[in-house]
Amino acid sequence: MTENTLAVDSARAGAFAAAYPTRPIPAEGPVDTRAICETPSTSEFLDPIWKAVVTETRTRGNDIHLPISVAYAERLCDAYPSADRELVLVATILHDTGWAHVDESRIISEGFTGDWRKATIRYEHEHQGCVVARRVLPGLGYAPEFVERVTAIIEGHDTRHVAYSLEDALVRDADRAWRFDRAGIALASSWFSMDPATYTDRLAAEIVPELITAAAVEMATTDLARSNALLKTGVLR
Repeated sequence: MTENTLAVDSARAGAFAAAYPTRPIPAEGPVDTRAICETPSTSEFLDPIWKAVVTETRTRGNDIHLPISVAYAERLCDAYPSADRELVLVATILHDTGWAHVDESRIISEGFTGDWRKATIRYEHEHQGCVVARRVLPGLGYAPEFVERVTAIIEGHDTRHVAYSLEDALVRDADRAWRFDRAGIALASSWFSMDPATYTDRLAAEIVPELITAAAVEMATTDLARSNALLKTGVLR
């Protein structure tokens, strides 16, 4: 990464932080904290994208992770109507499709152990997700400028420490919020070789503080309490 790129990225992060100085960012509208299974995604305009990436959903549980994340993204867009809803939802569908185009044997061994946030394979899956977006979206009628906005979010969604826009923040929060639902806990705890109690402790200690929006914090903490009660993590530890 060049010094000029670093300067541009720093400026973008600084501008976003200046525009939203209160963290977590207060919700603009009502926050829905019901169990996510009660409000599956209803955005049928996204179906052509889903159909275009079926192959990419068959790796690393993406066929569970991505639809649930999109359902959370819709709720977050409801809570922040000033965001570009289409950008958020399209980027959320595509953000992890790159996992299908890396060495699958390394996904768990490198991407979910040790200092996993800095694992090379994390950068690789972000890059490959951008490749998928640039392959799929133009043929579905999306303009080049929109595609580049999508890839700007995908590139760095795991490895970059800061968000560059409200849309970027909502995608990041949707990507994390799904982990607090019982399905997310069941799947993701296995990736980290943790029992549910240990994993939910980690969610509370590490992931809640990472959430950028107040709506995501409210949804996550409500889900976490609900999941802990359901999974008896107070006893099964």
